Amino acid sequence: MANSLMDMLQGQLTDVVINQLAQNIGGADQQKTNVASQGIVSTLIGALANNASTQEGASSLFNAVEKDHDGSILDNMMDFLQPEKQNPVSDRTANGLGILNHLLGDKQGGMAEAISKLSGLDTQSVGSLMQTLAPVVMGMIGKQRQQNNLDTGGLMNLLNNERQIAQQQENEMSPFMRLLDMDGDGSVIDDVGGLISKFMKK
Repeated sequence: MANSLMDMLQGQLTDVVINQLAQNIGGADQQKTNVASQGIVSTLIGALANNASTQEGASSLFNAVEKDHDGSILDNMMDFLQPEKQNPVSDRTANGLGILNHLLGDKQGGMAEAISKLSGLDTQSVGSLMQTLAPVVMGMIGKQRQQNNLDTGGLMNLLNNERQIAQQQENEMSPFMRLLDMDGDGSVIDDVGGLISKFMKK
């Protein structure tokens, strides 16, 4: 695959999508919404890569993706994002809170607070965006699983490769990605993963 998951997901965050997301959280500032959305996508990919680093975690992710996330949500993004329209995907596919509960548990608030500080949006708005974007992230993984006929090991490699790709893209990182790259090594994923690990520790 030529592009990383991060690239492909951020490619979904078009101006139209960001505008709709901003409207959904009460007409928030679009730039802040964009920064928060990028941070959420990066954070969730980091969390998934962390979870999929073990065979058990990768198997759990594979089963969830195979059952509920075939990537069709990406074909109906605007319908999914507009509350007045009928949801084009199943309730299980669209259950962002369920995804976050499984992935981050009771540490969601900490992640929302961290992204709030980076973006300038309040934590409630960030939490709402997290619930909206979690199914989109899972949908992208599901799409890649189908298109590339990935098994559990393939999913592990897909997510582990994000670390390498992030390092290779050091010179092309956006200002926001540089902000997330707290240790200055060019890898966003390891910093996000470290942040997640901090919040996930009991």
